[in-house]
Amino acid sequence: MSKVTKNMHPDLEEILFTEKQIGERVKEMGAAISADYKGKPLVLVGILRGALVFLSDLSRSIDIPHSFDMVGASSYGSATSSSGRVQITKDVEINLRGKHVVVCEDIYDSGRTLAAIRDLLKVHHPESVEVAALLYKKVARRAANVDIKYQGFDLDDKFVVGYGLDYAEIYRNLPYIGVLSPRIYEKSGK
Repeated sequence: MSKVTKNMHPDLEEILFTEKQIGERVKEMGAAISADYKGKPLVLVGILRGALVFLSDLSRSIDIPHSFDMVGASSYGSATSSSGRVQITKDVEINLRGKHVVVCEDIYDSGRTLAAIRDLLKVHHPESVEVAALLYKKVARRAANVDIKYQGFDLDDKFVVGYGLDYAEIYRNLPYIGVLSPRIYEKSGK
């Protein structure tokens, strides 16, 4: 049994992306963002709470001056799929006018949350708005299509947790990303 499997959380079926894989990919994404925005005013905007870990690591991987802020949005609640309704719970607090914004999202799934956040941020008159998504879920149809400029990993249509991603507000602290066992959410009827 590998060390990763041996130390896997008992509620997971498998680990899809290890801590090492995530770290390497986030560094690559940070290098690309650094090159694209060199000499430009850059602001990273993370979507609470899932993107908090990703935003933190991505920010440390960017070697040019930048600032960051957070926005809040929810479309899952404690379910395993989007409710179809996005609720904005927090707006940015720093001035985005004339700045280049990279939205940091944990997982691009239905597209509803990203579309709502993109529209919210445009009200602040940034110079540009792009998206960095750690996970790009491959789904047949999206409710809203949003261009993803910086993409971490492709993901089949599985319910995953870890590295900021949660189920009912737990599992965010896992250093890797894994598939949550259906026995966990099926018993609660979510």
